[in-house]
Amino acid sequence: MIQWLLIDLFVLASVMALTGIIIPQILLIAFRKNLFDTPDPRKIHKTEVPRLGGIAFFPSIMLVFFLLYGFGMMSDDKSLVTYLYRNLQPICFISAGGILLYLTGMADDLVGVKYRAKFIVQTLSAALVITGGMKINNLHGFMGITHLPETVAIPLTMLVIIFIINAINLIDGIDGLASGLSAIACAFFTFVFIKAELYLFSALAVATLGTLIPFFLYNVFGNPQKHSKIFMGDTGALTIGLLLSAMSISICQIDTIDGHDNTAVIAFAPLLIPCLDVVRVYLHRIKAHRNPFLPDKTHIHHKLLALGMRQSAAMMTIIGSSALLTLANYLMSGHVGITTLFTCNLAVWIVANTILTHAIHARERRLSMSLYD
Repeated sequence: MIQWLLIDLFVLASVMALTGIIIPQILLIAFRKNLFDTPDPRKIHKTEVPRLGGIAFFPSIMLVFFLLYGFGMMSDDKSLVTYLYRNLQPICFISAGGILLYLTGMADDLVGVKYRAKFIVQTLSAALVITGGMKINNLHGFMGITHLPETVAIPLTMLVIIFIINAINLIDGIDGLASGLSAIACAFFTFVFIKAELYLFSALAVATLGTLIPFFLYNVFGNPQKHSKIFMGDTGALTIGLLLSAMSISICQIDTIDGHDNTAVIAFAPLLIPCLDVVRVYLHRIKAHRNPFLPDKTHIHHKLLALGMRQSAAMMTIIGSSALLTLANYLMSGHVGITTLFTCNLAVWIVANTILTHAIHARERRLSMSLYD
């Protein structure tokens, strides 16, 4: 275990350094070639900002990860070589799916891609992940359901992967939010994988964390006037979404983690806020007779901004809530049934959104009355 902790620290530092080198080069190219995310009424930012930061993510992760694998296979430690050999298959298929999404996201950030085409590529990527052996074949007692037949496990897994990819993409609405939520998830997954002795996946989780940290700094603290601010774009959001979905499914396949039997709760706890937000937004759009796939300003971060919060405060509120929710689910997963725990999460989400909605309406009434005073 100590050996893998040292490896994870090396991976974290290497990916952080590599991403920190690549992002300034992307910024330089973006400003020379006028490759910007132009403001419009739907968007929060008011100045032109490059949205190609995600280009640095996947190559940085894969370069360090596969170098680690290559040097590991050259090692004299036979147990390490055997472990790497036996556990590489799912990583290869995840990487193949990531390449498809990486290229699609880059095309979308540069010239635009219709959501139907993106959905097709997401489906193909999900199919590749499933081919690598990643399937949700056990619900661990949710609604009384345990093992699932292949005919149910495969479409369910595909739906979950596509859902998480889009959840991460859609939550990317204010500075630091998608990267912050994803970083919290990666840090938590690293801890869980080490506990479960899934060391190759812990390296993948910490590599993903390593690419998100420098991006977060550029995204949140960068200055557009000084050419130091950048967005992740679809290139980053789609690939990070795929990696997070694969990590979640990997944890869901574990029977128990350190005495915690509700591994399905542990697997998806860090993604609850973006996933529940997508469901709420889609239902809201359908209720309003709008296309659920077309963007608007009804996400959770928009609601916090409508309360008068600054972007940074809204971002920290959501990330902090996600961290607390993740910790609470982990601690309770060994004591509370999975169905009860999910119901509690849903109840907390509904109550929180109801309170937010009433607070927004009250603020709007106060502002309206002040105009007539």
